[in-house]
Amino acid sequence: MLAIAASLDYWIGDPWGWPHPVRFMGWAIAQYTQLALQWLKSTLALRLAGIGLGIGLVGLSGLVGWCLVAAAKGVHPLVGSAIASILLASCLAGRSLRLAALEILQSLASQDLPTVRTQLSQYVGRDTATLSESDILRAVLETVTENATDGVMAPLFYALLGAALGMGIVPLALAYKAASTLDSMVGYREPPYTHLGWFSARMEDGLTWLPCRLTVLTLSLISCKPRHVLQICQRDAPQDASPNSGWSEAAYAAVLGVQLGGTNWYRGVAKHKPLLGDSIYPITPEKIEHALQLTRSCFLIWVGIFMAIWIVLKFLVP
Repeated sequence: MLAIAASLDYWIGDPWGWPHPVRFMGWAIAQYTQLALQWLKSTLALRLAGIGLGIGLVGLSGLVGWCLVAAAKGVHPLVGSAIASILLASCLAGRSLRLAALEILQSLASQDLPTVRTQLSQYVGRDTATLSESDILRAVLETVTENATDGVMAPLFYALLGAALGMGIVPLALAYKAASTLDSMVGYREPPYTHLGWFSARMEDGLTWLPCRLTVLTLSLISCKPRHVLQICQRDAPQDASPNSGWSEAAYAAVLGVQLGGTNWYRGVAKHKPLLGDSIYPITPEKIEHALQLTRSCFLIWVGIFMAIWIVLKFLVP
């Protein structure tokens, strides 16, 4: 099932218009948020509502995933395996992330900067209307390296953890996807989500912490210069406000020999992010494609290690 899910994500991804768990999660979050902001005014009430939203959606997502697979297995084991594979594939964003980056790089190759800026605005929160070519490349690489953890490696981690605990590959992966969706929709410090979304942001940070560090470790080993990569991460990542994205971006920057971070503009307001990595090489389309390949390598290494352990325990250990 794990191999099938990985193949589905790599070759098919998320077909446009198909039902997707994140759409249901997003709808539920939007409805709950609208009611909470309409009826609750005090800080305490909004914080309690945020706790209920976070725990409720994450727990319910995991439970629904488990029930769907169990019901499908009741029909036939192969049906259960198919449903589990499809649900896990929906939690992985490898193909979506890769296609988005390559689409922008293809438009950039034609020097059509207005089109590139419009495309980029669909994937990043920063202002894109005046970005230069080098700024666009940095924005794409930062998006690829940040989302490699929460969009690919962390869901895979929780799928593997669920399998190891005997829960199956779906419940924990779907639960994490719910936490990630919550963070992207309400996990902001700015109004109106300051109090309603605080718990979701902290929860996602906590759930991503371990898979992020394991991704950094894997990248350092792949690079064949683990000490250098880890030194760069320890030097630069703590300066980032996020406990995870700074580590993920710093690790990729160290492996690629580029520098990420700097000044970005959000709704006309400048925000300076710490510099991550050393500017040994410029950021080029080739560097972005290399980053995508690094993510695929990490993914395959984790799957390979898990499957090897499973085979040993299943067939070789009495």
